[in-house]
Amino acid sequence: MPNRLAQETSPYLQQHASNPVDWFPWGEEALRCARERNKPILLSIGYSACHWCHVMAHESFGDAEVAAVMNRLFINIKVDREERPDLDHIYQAAHAMLTQRSGGWPLTLFLTPDQTPFFGGTYFPKQARYNLPGFVPLLEQVAELFRTRGEDIARQNASLLHIFAASLPAAAEQVSFNSAPLDGACSELRRAFDASHGGFGGAPKFPQPAGLEFLLRHAARGGDLEARNMALHTLRRMADGGIHDQLGGGFCRYSVDERWAIPHFEKMLYDNGPLLALYADAYVLTGEAAFKRVAQGIAGWAMREMQSPQGGFYSSLDADSEHREGKFYVWMPEQAASLLSTDEYAVAAAYYGLNQPPNFENRYWNLLVAQPLEAIAQARDLPQEQVAQLLASARQKLFASREKRIRPGCDEKILVSWNALMIKGLAHAGRMLDEPAWIVSAQRAADFIRAALWRNGRLLAACKDGKAHLNAYLDDYAFLLDALLELLQAEFRPADLEFARALADVLLEQFEDRQQGGFFFTSHDHEKLIHRPKPGHDNATPSGNGIAAFALQRLGHLSAEPRYLDAAERTLKLYYPALADQPAGFMSMLMVLQEYLAPPQIVILRSAPGGSAAWHRQLSQHYWPATLILALEGEFAGLPETLAKPLYSGVSAWVCQGAKCLPVSNDCRHLIDVCRAGEAGGH
Repeated sequence: MPNRLAQETSPYLQQHASNPVDWFPWGEEALRCARERNKPILLSIGYSACHWCHVMAHESFGDAEVAAVMNRLFINIKVDREERPDLDHIYQAAHAMLTQRSGGWPLTLFLTPDQTPFFGGTYFPKQARYNLPGFVPLLEQVAELFRTRGEDIARQNASLLHIFAASLPAAAEQVSFNSAPLDGACSELRRAFDASHGGFGGAPKFPQPAGLEFLLRHAARGGDLEARNMALHTLRRMADGGIHDQLGGGFCRYSVDERWAIPHFEKMLYDNGPLLALYADAYVLTGEAAFKRVAQGIAGWAMREMQSPQGGFYSSLDADSEHREGKFYVWMPEQAASLLSTDEYAVAAAYYGLNQPPNFENRYWNLLVAQPLEAIAQARDLPQEQVAQLLASARQKLFASREKRIRPGCDEKILVSWNALMIKGLAHAGRMLDEPAWIVSAQRAADFIRAALWRNGRLLAACKDGKAHLNAYLDDYAFLLDALLELLQAEFRPADLEFARALADVLLEQFEDRQQGGFFFTSHDHEKLIHRPKPGHDNATPSGNGIAAFALQRLGHLSAEPRYLDAAERTLKLYYPALADQPAGFMSMLMVLQEYLAPPQIVILRSAPGGSAAWHRQLSQHYWPATLILALEGEFAGLPETLAKPLYSGVSAWVCQGAKCLPVSNDCRHLIDVCRAGEAGGH
């Protein structure tokens, strides 16, 4: 018989609906049962694309004997960390405090009935191995601890809650903003940079798009060629690596090695949106065709495999298919050879490394760029154009064959925050690379969110099968506001500006800490939990506080609204001491600092409908991260005074910074020169 999770929308929870474990979803029913029965809570947090979550589910949660012990001793609660990032924030932090180790998924914590954790870990095997205890003996020991050591647990819980309260940042009385943290972050990244393989640090290696974006922006503002080269080298090596799906486009979540060769094969929406924008920027900066191909691959994958018929984007693709990690993606050389001509295989084998020893589990080949096309052409004494054609033909055949395999599971829930990251990526890359279909795709997703998840002036966080639910979080509002500002630059729609201002108002009303500054992760009317985080660091996704301040600051300049500018400044002031001390942990907030010290320039194009398209395309062919470009075609009502410029014949352009605008321009080449000078630090 299915358990309570069968009624949930989360695919992760539904994966456990047939477990013999008497699972509860997080909610008042489970918490009341724990209080009334005075039983400890076993809290298990994971997500549907997580390989080790599947392993623990198969070994323990699907086992009747293990489930019987869990049901006898605990109230068992299963949480999807993607639907409930508030709970994941709290309990990952608690795990770190209790164990002095980094966390991850699955997260396994044991709580007292008042929701306070007293013991935990991540993955526990059914039988003792990996220097970890067996799960059943552990369950018995934890239950005994709860029964016999209540006073010790109460003292530990009080200490934990005190540490949580002390972890919130406090505003400094005097803050003097300067550019030192920007240079400090570059120095930290330089020390961690892997000059051979790109990226920062060793294995496992993550893309870290926020850091790469910061480096490119810093280089554009200050002429730091080393910062630019670190970012571009990393993007090149990632593109050549096995973390990049060489056939289907898009990137996996991280590489298990330092060379980007072997990924953890899950593909997440939230990585690929920011990476799409970065590869578009890299192409505009360098003109290297490979960067454009990667961007096209990410956008193609997102629209082909991840966009729902209604417009929203699904969350992720599983690492596993047919119960094996990576099976959908890896190859045997003879499989490829049977699909290709002799010449195609010779080129593809050399390019993708099929003529080298296996690189995955000592028996399979995960495709990566093992040899550049130029070297293959030279070795085979063929024109490079012919070799490129053979590779393109081989890629098409391999991709078509792979499409017939049993696919990894797709988590079809639609999350506002992750959709916003992809909307921004598609809108930005679509504008920079002149790909109108990408902009339309981004608009469809934004329109879906407004229609399905914006209710009575508030956002809901998630949607699946037509059911939208859960009070939205800081990231949902902040990321969507930021995405709408990018979408307005791709194509100005008054409804997007109206939506952006409504989101900004909710951020100030429901999330801002007016006394200390900054934004809580949950709204003022959210469910009361044991802690209310106010995260400033970037993690796998950017900091909600950083993006909120960045977007509010930009919207404040666009609309001349001091409330938005003041909230952004209060946030920056709150985090500035930590920013100055450890700048590399606050890449999103560093971008707020950049634009606080030197506000972005705003370019307003005015024309009849369709009149400014050519100007807009020309302006978008430049990497100008500190420039906002808005093409307002036709008549508009209700615009803020900053944007309400007169409509003359032809195309007219204004370049503004803050409340000051330069004289109107009717010459596109002159306008480009003015914008270039503004990016460099002065008009």
